[in-house]
Amino acid sequence: MQEQAVNPPNGPTAPAWLLERDVNLKPYNSFGLPATARQLVRIRSEADVRRVVDHPSLGRAPKFVLGGGSNMVLTRDIEAVVLKIEIPGLRLLEERDDAWIIEAGAGVPWHELVRWSVEQGYPGLENLALIPGTVGAAPVQNIGAYGIELKDRFDSLDAVDLVTGRAVHLPASVCRFGYRDSVFKQTGFGGLAGKSVITKVRLRCPKPWQPHIDYLDLQRKIAETGISAPSARQIFDWVCEIRSAKLPDPARIGNAGSFFKNPVVSEEQCRDIIGRDPGIVHYPMPDGTVKLAAGWLIDACGWKGKSVGDAAVYERQALVLVNRGQARGAEVVTLARAIQESVYGRFGIRLEPEPILL
Repeated sequence: MQEQAVNPPNGPTAPAWLLERDVNLKPYNSFGLPATARQLVRIRSEADVRRVVDHPSLGRAPKFVLGGGSNMVLTRDIEAVVLKIEIPGLRLLEERDDAWIIEAGAGVPWHELVRWSVEQGYPGLENLALIPGTVGAAPVQNIGAYGIELKDRFDSLDAVDLVTGRAVHLPASVCRFGYRDSVFKQTGFGGLAGKSVITKVRLRCPKPWQPHIDYLDLQRKIAETGISAPSARQIFDWVCEIRSAKLPDPARIGNAGSFFKNPVVSEEQCRDIIGRDPGIVHYPMPDGTVKLAAGWLIDACGWKGKSVGDAAVYERQALVLVNRGQARGAEVVTLARAIQESVYGRFGIRLEPEPILL
């Protein structure tokens, strides 16, 4: 890796920042897949983004925003300028009668924010514990777990336009949150995919706090412990225990968490599947649709533990694909597509990957 000091075009007295060349991205993606960034800039403030935009050569080049690297599958080297988001900061921004508003820098690990909020006495994020990735990536994916999605706690965010360098403040109403989706993933009219960098995120922790414990795994914890009215800290601990038992630690086994979205079908489609497979795990939704457990569908097709090269389906949870050592991105994609075809052939359902395939 080569480092080069770069001065923004507004003069030699401006702060210098480092442009790194030929950076190995294996440590920067949770799957541990091999790839190289031809150019990488570490973004530690909003001003750093503007310096990239204003730079005579980098400003015109394609950009790729990299947070925790937990939601992508690298199949090739990255020719675009990689903006590695490392913006720090955690604070209580405001206390209102109905909520605590907390603010975090986009580079803060998501789980660190959740743990901090619980420890500080700002409950509401505990169901989202132990989700990998950074705060800045959370709105992009509209992360969710155990009955809560980010949109349920979202207040607003700050971002920088990658064309103009202008800072913008975005409330929830313009973020177009959907199931594992947002305006930051959308490329159509008004979509912001590849057009902006999130720098700060603000979340709303509601008063009075109400526990969300309807999810089956949490109900099992209540039955096991006899704790019928758990605190936010207790739910946080339970979620960490549940996720640790089901999902591999990316620091030990490369993975991107849940690889496929849980498909949503009509009530009629669900009844048809239940008629053939009564044991299917499903969750009725408020709008009358039904969410199916993608992991159950994959397991029912016999994929648990199977592999393509060093890419494999995790033995404990069929929804997770893992790197058994030296997997390449192409092997992960081949395995994922084989699973999709298998599930489609048996259930007539096309699974959609959660991570971005690059």
